[in-house]
Amino acid sequence: MRIVDQNELSRYKHIHHRKIHEGAIFIYPTDTIYGVGCDATNNEAIEKIRKLKQRPTQPFSIIAPSKEWIYNNCVIPEYAEEWIEKLPGPYTFIFELKNDSAIGGKVNPTNKTIGVRIPDHWISNFVSELGKPIITTSANKHGEEIMTHPDNLDLDFRPNIDFTIYDGALNNPPSSVIKLTDREPSFLRGK
Repeated sequence: MRIVDQNELSRYKHIHHRKIHEGAIFIYPTDTIYGVGCDATNNEAIEKIRKLKQRPTQPFSIIAPSKEWIYNNCVIPEYAEEWIEKLPGPYTFIFELKNDSAIGGKVNPTNKTIGVRIPDHWISNFVSELGKPIITTSANKHGEEIMTHPDNLDLDFRPNIDFTIYDGALNNPPSSVIKLTDREPSFLRGK
């Protein structure tokens, strides 16, 4: 597992973007915790993350490349526009998906909603330059300790990760999850 920092990632971003387009699985920092991700349009790569996390059907969220991507691909109730204006930030918004081809079917195989993030972190610029969404889910097996540093990454994950983007120790609470598919918002996690 190769570890890169922000400088190396920036310097060789074209190489890392290519790896992601080719199906790489990678660990990356956000404004909250470390995530494990891949190209959210690549079902084969998504399935690898499902096996690592031992989550066969539970929905995954994505980091969107832009607010424009959210408006183009999700059903946005009028009241939700003020929530979108809070981005970037430590939020995951659940929307109804209006464009099935915007993500792979393995992101949420059980229904037509999508969790969307744009972290308040430089990683969002990297995703924006990639031009497509990436999976965002905590870098741990379901129910186990969240990764805060590469040293505490689950040993089963290590041989399956193509590269890790390291940005120091992260030990923040996970993002607030707010469902924006009904007549009013409902908080599923956080506040």
